[in-house]
Amino acid sequence: MSQRLEVIDPGVAPPVWAALRNEATAAARDESALASLLATVILNHKTLADALSYQLARKLGDQEFRAMTLREIAQDAYASDPGLVDTAEADLRAVFERDPACKGYLQPFLFFKGFLALQTQRVSHWLWQEGRETLAFHLQSRTSELFQVDIHPATQIGRGVFVDHGTGIVIGETAVIGDGVSMLQGVTLGGTGADRGDRHPKIGKGVLLGAGAKVLGNITIGDYAKIASGSVVLKPVPPGCTAAGVPARLINCPTCNEPARSMDHTLAEAVYDYVI
Repeated sequence: MSQRLEVIDPGVAPPVWAALRNEATAAARDESALASLLATVILNHKTLADALSYQLARKLGDQEFRAMTLREIAQDAYASDPGLVDTAEADLRAVFERDPACKGYLQPFLFFKGFLALQTQRVSHWLWQEGRETLAFHLQSRTSELFQVDIHPATQIGRGVFVDHGTGIVIGETAVIGDGVSMLQGVTLGGTGADRGDRHPKIGKGVLLGAGAKVLGNITIGDYAKIASGSVVLKPVPPGCTAAGVPARLINCPTCNEPARSMDHTLAEAVYDYVI
């Protein structure tokens, strides 16, 4: 039975690309039915940028918008802004470090739609900044169709972000997401009406957004805050606090240290009516 790789201190860990290739080589040896796929997607490429552009194109291409055209666009984005590749590495590390079901880098790179949707949004955001809004919207639409994740191309997203499961996530145009954020399925970062302008949440670094959490309006969620699953947040949340309920209220300040990293969804001050 396969076992999860031991978490290694990032200061001494091998580069993500080298580790990913090692995992792909081992998987191709152990599962011959996937050897061709692993070679095509990972082992035949020299860099993470090459492999990632191929993987996104393979997933998102269709008869109207050919995979090779999409791959060239992604390659242009990575060549123009190498920071996008560094950010993809940080996102891969975040998945491995925070998801106990993740056994390495190969799993999210090949199969996790949250990671793939996030990388597609990063390319669409680059297109948006280049003034190519129609193509950026096309990638947003394809991501929504394929991965059930709908993130506006203009959304600003930091590095080391973990999108767990992904299904049902909706993030609006003027939302800002800080470094090291973790979010689960069904999260909405939306507006409160039809007004235009700056109308979406600003999420600080290290914030944990639980499954089904709704954060609405141009409000700030402070660094290392936690939004409990199923909550509806309409007012700002101070740094290091937990908000829970419908509508949400502050339930404990401070919350646990670095909730996005520990993925701690517990509510320390909640009162339960049942006895185990």
